[in-house]
Parts: sequence; C-alpha cells; structure tokens
Amino acid sequence: MHDERRRIEERVERVHNQRIRPAIYAATVPLTVESWQAPGEPVPFTEAAAAQYAPFAMDTPWGPPWGTTWFRMRGQVPADWAGRRVEVVIDLGFVGDWPGNQAEALVHRADGTPLKAVNPQNQYVPVAHPAVGGESVDYLVEAASNPDILANDFAAPTPLGDVLTSGDKPLYIFRRADLAILDEEVWHLFLDVQVLRELMLELGEHDPRRHEIAHALDRAMDALDLDDVAGTAADARDVLRPVLAKPAHASAHTLSAVGHAHIDSAWLWPIRETKRKTSRTFSNVTALAEEYEEFVFACSQAQQYEWVRDNYPQVWERIKKAVAEGSWAPVGGMWVEADGNLPGGEAMARQLIHGKRFFMEQFGIETKGVWLPDSFGYTAAYPQLARLAGNDWFLTQKISWNQTNKFPHHTFWWEGIDGTRVFTHFPPVDTYNVEFSGKEMAHAVRNYQDKGRGTTSLAPFGHGDGGGGPTREMLERARRLADLEGSAKVRVEHPDAFFAAAREEYPDAPVWAGELYLELHRATYTTQARTKQGNRRSEHRLREAELWATTAALHAPGHAYPYERLDRLWKTVLLHQFHDILPGSSIAWVHREAEAEYARVAEELETLTRDALAALGTGEARVFNTSPFDRDEVVRAADGRLGVARVPAGGSAPLDDTSTHDTVTVTDRTLDNGLVRVELADDGTLASVRDLRAGREVLAGPGNLLRLHTDLPNHWDAWDIDKHYKNRYTDLLDAESITVVERDPLLGALKVERSFGRGSRITQTITLRSGSPRVDIETEIDWHEAEKILKAAFPVDVRAPHSSAEIQFGHVQRPTHTNTSWESARFEVSGHRWVHIAEPGYGVAVLNDSTYGHDVSRTVREDGGTTTTVALSLVRAPRVPDPQADQGRHRFTYALLPGAGVEDAVAEGYALNLPLRVADSAGAPRPVVSVTGEGVTVEAVKLADDRSGDVVVRLYECRGGRAAGVLRTGFPLAGAQVTDLLERPLKDADIDGDEVAVTLRPFQILTLRLRRG
Repeated sequence: MHDERRRIEERVERVHNQRIRPAIYAATVPLTVESWQAPGEPVPFTEAAAAQYAPFAMDTPWGPPWGTTWFRMRGQVPADWAGRRVEVVIDLGFVGDWPGNQAEALVHRADGTPLKAVNPQNQYVPVAHPAVGGESVDYLVEAASNPDILANDFAAPTPLGDVLTSGDKPLYIFRRADLAILDEEVWHLFLDVQVLRELMLELGEHDPRRHEIAHALDRAMDALDLDDVAGTAADARDVLRPVLAKPAHASAHTLSAVGHAHIDSAWLWPIRETKRKTSRTFSNVTALAEEYEEFVFACSQAQQYEWVRDNYPQVWERIKKAVAEGSWAPVGGMWVEADGNLPGGEAMARQLIHGKRFFMEQFGIETKGVWLPDSFGYTAAYPQLARLAGNDWFLTQKISWNQTNKFPHHTFWWEGIDGTRVFTHFPPVDTYNVEFSGKEMAHAVRNYQDKGRGTTSLAPFGHGDGGGGPTREMLERARRLADLEGSAKVRVEHPDAFFAAAREEYPDAPVWAGELYLELHRATYTTQARTKQGNRRSEHRLREAELWATTAALHAPGHAYPYERLDRLWKTVLLHQFHDILPGSSIAWVHREAEAEYARVAEELETLTRDALAALGTGEARVFNTSPFDRDEVVRAADGRLGVARVPAGGSAPLDDTSTHDTVTVTDRTLDNGLVRVELADDGTLASVRDLRAGREVLAGPGNLLRLHTDLPNHWDAWDIDKHYKNRYTDLLDAESITVVERDPLLGALKVERSFGRGSRITQTITLRSGSPRVDIETEIDWHEAEKILKAAFPVDVRAPHSSAEIQFGHVQRPTHTNTSWESARFEVSGHRWVHIAEPGYGVAVLNDSTYGHDVSRTVREDGGTTTTVALSLVRAPRVPDPQADQGRHRFTYALLPGAGVEDAVAEGYALNLPLRVADSAGAPRPVVSVTGEGVTVEAVKLADDRSGDVVVRLYECRGGRAAGVLRTGFPLAGAQVTDLLERPLKDADIDGDEVAVTLRPFQILTLRLRRG
C-alpha cells in the first residue's frame, strides 16, 4: 500500500482548523453594546450598574493599562433559534492564547449575579439550552484591561508593571459581542478529530494504530461536505465512531486527572487583581460542574477562598454547594502556595495551621496533602511539618524544570531532616496546566520514571498561573481519552483517591532524603531584597509580640491577648510569602505594595509589644530578651548610654552599668576585645580576623570582600542566576574613607565608605562588642546598578567538607566539593540566619539579619592549606519584570562569628535577628517558660488559638543530635499535652509539678499545650 500519511495529515489539519472550527457557531447576531470606564480602582457592581453608559462600537480601542471598563450588552434571541443551544460569544481583543495575563472579564446578569468569565480560551457565556425564541439578554460585563507583561518573552523591561508608570493608552480593540448558536454536532466533530489527530501524530510510524486512525480520518473528511459542514458532521462522526470506541491496552498508563486553576496570588498583576481573578475562575468552575457530573476541581490557597467569601458572596455559595456535592476539592491546606525555601520555620507552620483550619471551619473538611506545584524548591523541613499538620501526601512538579539533572523519581517517599517521610508525587506530564493534548498524554507516559512498579500519575488540568481553570473542551477530551487504544487512560478523580491508590500500589517506593533543590530560579533567594527583609523582620516581630502578649496575659491582670489582631497580621505576612512575592519575581506594583504592608505590620506589632510590656507594670528600665537563649550582651539604652544586660531566654533584666567584660581597644584600623582582633586593610577589607582564644587566624584572604558581578541570566531575569555570573566581576577595593565612629570600653566601630558603578554608594560599620567574638558589619547601600549582583565574601582558613545552612527548625549540610553534577548545580543556595563551616576542632559562622542567597566554595592554596569561602548575595539589579528592582536604599547587617560550633551559630543567629529590647519602665515577670537541655530550643510561645487560655509552646532540637531536657513554666501548671501543629492533642506529656520532661530526636519539632492551674 502506498504511504499517504503526509497527504492525510495535512488534509485533516486544514479541514479541522479552516472548515470545522469556523462552523462550530452556526449563526450569530450582534448584541447592542454600551460602555463605562470606571475611574481609578475597580468599583462594586452596584456602582457600575448605576453609572451612565455610552454607545460602544465593535473594533473600537478600549482599556488603559490596569483599567476597568464595564460593558452593558443587550439583545434578543431570534424566534427561529428556538430549541437550539444559544450562547453569547465575547472577544475583548485577546492577544495570544494565555488567559492569565491580558484582558479578561466577569459577566453578570442585570441583577448582579455573576455568571462566568470570558478569556481567550473561554469566550462563551451560556444563554439557553434549549433556547426560547424572543428570550432577552441583558448583561453587565466587568472587563479588566490588564497589560501583557510577558510580551516578547520578557525580552525587554516594560513600564507596564505598575499603574504609576503604565500610562493610559488603550491596550485592546474590542472584536466581538454576539448571540450565537452552538452547533453541538460540529463541535463534537471538532473534538473527535482533534483527539484522534493528536493521538495519531504521537504514535510510531510503524504502529498499526496510527495508520488505522489516519485512514479513518481520511474517510471522515470524505464524508464531510465542505459546503455543508453542519449538515454532514454527523456522517463524519459516524465514520470515526469505531476508532474512538477501541479500548486502551490493559497495561496502559492511567492519568488520574483533576481540574485545577493555579492562580498566582500576585505575579504579573497586583493582589487586587487576583481577588477578581478568583471570582472569574471560580465562576467558570462552578458553572462547569453543573454540566459535567464527573468533574472534580482541586483548589488550594485558603486566602483566595476568603477573598471570594468576603467579596463575591454569590460565588462563595456556589463553591460551598460544589464542595458539598463532591465536585470541588479543597487541597493543599496552606494559607497560600508559599515559597518553599524562604519562609521561617514558624511561618511555614502557620501556613499549614491557618490553611487547614480555614477549610475545616468553612467546609468541615480536613485536607490531607500539601499542594505546591509551582514553588522554587522545597526545604527538607517540609516532610515533618506536613505530617505534624495531619497531611499524608505532598505534590509538586517544579523540579521538572531542573537545568542540569533529571530527578530520578515521580512517585517516592520524601525524607526530611528529622527522618519523617511523606508520600510524594511529581506529575510526569510536567505541567499543572494540562489540556489533554496528544503531546501531553504521550509525554506523561514516556517520562514516567517508575514504570514497572507504578501505573498511575496525576494530571492537574486547566488553564493556570493567571487562572481561567478547566474548560468544557478539556472535559470532552478527557471523556474521549478515558479508554482509547494507543493512549494513556484518563480518570477524573479527587487527588486523595489518586494518592491512596498510588500508595497502595507502590508502598515500597524509593526514598529521597533531604531538600528538593530546584536547579533553576536561584536568584529568588536574593531579588527584591527589601521584600525579603520585610518578611524576615515581620516573622521576628510576630514572635516578639506573641511572647510578650502571652507574658502580659499571664502576669498583668486585665490585659487581653490580642487574638484578632495577631491573626490578621499573621495572615498578611503569610500572604506575602506567596511564591512570586517573597521570591521577588513579581511586577513593581506588587513589591511597592509589599514594602508598604510590611511597614504597616511593623508599626502595629510594635504597638502590640509596647502595650504588653507597659501592662507588666511600672518599675526600672529593663531589657527584654525574645531569643530562646540566655544573653550576656552590650546594650544601648534609650538615652544612648551603653551597659551590659544579662537576660534569661524569654525574660528580662535590668541594664547593668558595670561590667567585668574586657575592654574594647580601637585604633584607626583595628578593633580588639581580648577575644578577637580585627584589622582592616587600607582598601577597607578585613585584612585579619584573629581568634585570640584559639590562637589562629580566621581568614585566608581579604574578608568582607565586596565583589560586583555582571548578572545577565539566559532567561527569567528576576528568577535566575546562571553560573557564568562568576566569570566577570569587579572587586570594590577603593575605600574613600575609614573612620573611627565608636570608641567605648564596651564597643568599638570603624566605618568604611565607598562609591562605585553608576553612582552607587556603600557604607559599612564594622563593630566589635565587649565580651563577644561576633564581628558585625552594618551595611547601608544606595544601589543604582543594572544587571549586577553584589556579593560579600569571607575566605576562611578552614578545610570544610561541607557547609551547614540554617533552614526551618534545623539545618542542612551541603558538600563544598563538586564531584557530581548534582553538587555542581548547587552553585547558589539558600539559608536563613546563618551558614557554618568547620573542620574538626574549629568552625566559623557567617550570620545575617535579612539575606538568604549564598554560595560556599573551596580551593587549595599553594601552601597546601584549604580556603573555604562563604559569599553572601546582598543585592541584585534585574530589569524584568520590574525595571527598578532593588534600586535605592538598603540597610542590613551580617556578621562573622569565629570559633563557632553549630549551637553558637544558632544562638547568635537568633541574637542578631532579635535585638534586646529596652523598655523605659516595666515590671519583672517570670519567663512564661524556660528550658534546660542542650539543643532544646523554643521557637514560639503563644496562647492557644481556641481561646481556652492554655499556653502553647513550640520547641525543636537545633543541633542535629538527640536532646533531653526540662521545660519549666512561669505559672502554675495543671496539665500538659503533646499536640499536632493545629494544637489537637496527641498524647499526655510527662509533668512533675511545674516541669515537663522533654526528649527530642535530631531536629524534632514538639508542640506542647500547657494548661494553667
């Protein structure tokens, strides 16, 4: 037989796209359209309904960037359309086919009821099925003219990312607003041909099934009269019915499909626009659920549900109905889909607490999995946190974006730093926006790593990132692919059902231990430094406010614990940990608002803390220590005088003017406190840091070396830092001045000033305090560079086989060598308050108060010694999507801690981030709790969320070893329970009077609920 594949394939493609597709709508009648441009920010429906509308013609420009235009659309179904399926079809002038980053609209009835949204892939609104002739249509359409920030694949900076710079030129040209008849037979033919054609193209050229489909399609085209597609569509479908009816092979892979609409809580649009995106997408989803009984939609992010509940009550009622009927599945159990590396330990716990609690309170459903398809890597603390929150499974797919190494599993047990394991899955379809195309189906099968052991994988389907969600076409394709020869099978079901079946089928799945490091998007540890600093400071201020509010509630009669305010402030911080806000990958508008929110949060938390301390009673000036470690530290009082405070963890003490600490000696270039001697070079770098206790030099080269690198990644400017950044740099060695700024027996400081680049300036104050080996480097940068990254390097004379970096509730170790491609790919990594390097008998830590990105490398010197270099990433200057990212002033502190073990790094990391607080007048309450036992560390102290008055304390083991100790309460103790993260009892704790015995495995997290006597 002659090979006619090319002729058939080209024929089918043309007829499908150029004849069948245009015939889907059999007849159209234009609607009468009027418009009203809302001034400024979006307005509620009632205001729009009362506005004055003006006539609007098709092919007219509309929509300034970030504007809202309301359109009134009216018409009447022709009498002769009775009995047909009638829809309104709207084309706002869509550009491209991505629904999430351009014009989109929500259609309302005249009474304000939201119907559904329209976007490039979903332009219809149902009117009647079947129609009644003469039926009237009266819609109000809220259209958002959001700019296409992704135009030209992020090739150049754009001013469109902020309403302050975007201008007012209309972006779109309105193309269509019609009443139309959907010809269901033609529409189904379109889908039949689409599914078969795409399947055919994925099959091998020698596969008989490919040829069978090809010839069936050829015969169907013969049966179709191109001059009467509507009249012959049924004949063509009859030809295709036998090939569509052939069942899949018994061993065919199964895709467990669930509807999805990944909606970034902010990204290329501000938070205010996400609130509208949720209403549009969720309107679509609930409308689709009414039509397809098998439909199941998985939706995460409690914050987005709350927005809909509070702003779109009618849509909220539809969601509640869909949840009750089983077509809507709340998943994820987090407040938002947060970044997977940067939130602190307690913040990550609160993400799970607030998210799970919302779904339990609103729907009576406890979610069972962590749903994080799009975060940029995942901390090794996640398995324990997930399980402590009551979760059984974890899902992501972002690791499929790895630049270098392909992850070896799709279904596996993920083991965290404490040994906890959680059943984990990466969908091999490699997207959370599945459309059931032939390419996606074939890729999922070819890509699945666990063939021979597992037979199923998950497939989240629906338009995402900017929302939109599943479409009826996707569900129709899923129906055709449910059991089709040559293809994987599709089964629409709840994610819990998939994970239960996968775990039963594959209980001995392989184990991956440690972090899930994404070999891409490494710059998200650094970009938008002020946003990251706002998060870090907010986390620590929340800890402080909760501790002292609890102290006041226990010891100050009449002081009420501020439950509502703390809850609201936590949720604000949790929202801004979303995986495109905290990582710094959003437009300028998002980060401008984030900085303002962090300032507001800081002001309110300061008020809460001051109120709590004031309520503790009047007395002498006292110093309060929020850290979980006792402190013996130089403190500056409100009047500027220096003193020494010896303050217990979680307690207070008077400021002591006398000190037995050694005096700090200061010269023009040196600081010496008897523990450490610091010497500056003429260029302002650290020429020497000598540990006088150990009698050894710490540095193997210039310390605090500021290096300015060229930083132009291949793609994704705000997200990526590529390895070639290391190849071109300038060392900042021209110090304009070095001056003594503090010369006190308790404290000495030298200031170094530099200017460089495009008018940038950096001022650093190197400070040494009496009694402490910690060398602080307070830094202020006025940053005006473009496509650069500034690093601060500390070459240390230590042969360290690995570095340790703090993560949530512990730390991870990473090799300093690059033996394998996996190690080489970790050329930029994340950490929290400290990085530690050591050889047997000696270690050094580098601390920070707001920096996350860093690298650790090592070289062997000519003298045979090894230099291990820790380089902090301080600030970047990407231009896309925010052309002004990181520009302007930054203030932060990092520090060198010589002679440090891991436990020293932990303690000083807390100390740097939780400065001692001086209160002019306060009482002297007992600490709420105090602990003994090496490694037992208090992370949070608060009152129970159920308002019972119980005290909740979260502890963890910080060193990576076993720990045993005692927790003592500063109040009469009537009972104690070990709980999960949601403060639900797991078992009784062992108590003796006011003491609780504590035993922890390495990095174990323990939550105790303490009942007051």
